[in-house]
Amino acid sequence: MEQFLKVGVITQTHGLKGEFKIYPTTDSPERFLDITRVYVGEEKQKETLTGVRFFKQFVIAGLKGKNTIEEAEKLKGKELFVERADGAPLRENEYYIADLIGMKVEDREKGFLGELTDVMETGANDVYVVTSEKYGEILIPAIRQCIKKVDIEQGIMQVELLPGLIGEA
Repeated sequence: MEQFLKVGVITQTHGLKGEFKIYPTTDSPERFLDITRVYVGEEKQKETLTGVRFFKQFVIAGLKGKNTIEEAEKLKGKELFVERADGAPLRENEYYIADLIGMKVEDREKGFLGELTDVMETGANDVYVVTSEKYGEILIPAIRQCIKKVDIEQGIMQVELLPGLIGEA
């Protein structure tokens, strides 16, 4: 399981005093009001988030001690992470996307299908993208009829494919 969970991406600067816009990648952008400790970029530089507010679909914020547009400019494109312990609490049958990516996906009838490589977030339900050598790309809706068991520790997802989700190979 991942130690860090991605909560957003810095898209551009905002104003002249070191603030920036964040595109949230969490289901609950309002959680940014409770986040103070963040880790920036691949190097996971520990920082303190300040001045959080909202504008359209973006979160506007700054980092403690970074007070110029030049400092904010260097952050463009960087991802923001929180530690798993600071992640949003999960309800039953909810999972962090970071824990799903890379899972081996098995069908009860067809056996091993492939690896879960992406999660598409749609309006109705998420769709799991499985890359399969045998069937190509398989799009599996994240609904009870299809997702039968998710074992995060073992890294295995058991599914039951609805008719028409894959072509016969």
